[in-house]
Amino acid sequence: MIKLGITGGIGSGKSFVSALLQQRNIPVYDTDSYAKKLINTHPAIKKDLIKLLGDSIYLKDGTLDKKKLAGYLFACKENADAVNSIVHPRVKEHLTDWFAFYKDVECVAVESAILYESGLNAMVDKVVLVYAPLEMRIQRAMSRDHATEEQIRARVVSQRSDEEKRLLADFVLYNDGKMELNSQIDSLLGGLFCKKL
Repeated sequence: MIKLGITGGIGSGKSFVSALLQQRNIPVYDTDSYAKKLINTHPAIKKDLIKLLGDSIYLKDGTLDKKKLAGYLFACKENADAVNSIVHPRVKEHLTDWFAFYKDVECVAVESAILYESGLNAMVDKVVLVYAPLEMRIQRAMSRDHATEEQIRARVVSQRSDEEKRLLADFVLYNDGKMELNSQIDSLLGGLFCKKL
């Protein structure tokens, strides 16, 4: 099995690339989606978040108060580190089980904006950076999330820069509207599996 890590900054098009991989029958683990599910269901995560932030971090129906958590997370790096130290180990455990479920599949992918920051890069064989110019990413994210430019720029600053990630990644897919993504993905997969043979 080849395990691909898919990363990139906010608005780069990671989810779009993941969807194109799924069209090629490659299972994709969306860490953001699974982390949100685990935050609402995993007893140890719930216990530790309540210990950190108090009972009010969960609403009366037992679901997370997303607004309160976001306010805490984006207030400073130390806050984000505290929450991540609770959530990331459980996501890694869940991902290990997910890999085991797909053990007979030739290729799987893991989508994560914070692949390097969370240490998930150590769990994959190759890292693919989805790259787009910063201003394009900001406009996409503002439109998608109905957020202000200031809010998006604050999120951008909280993540490792794409320039840093580009130096660390094994492959770069350009999602800038100039280069066609499908052909880039086909070239990437063709190269990976030819080398494997």
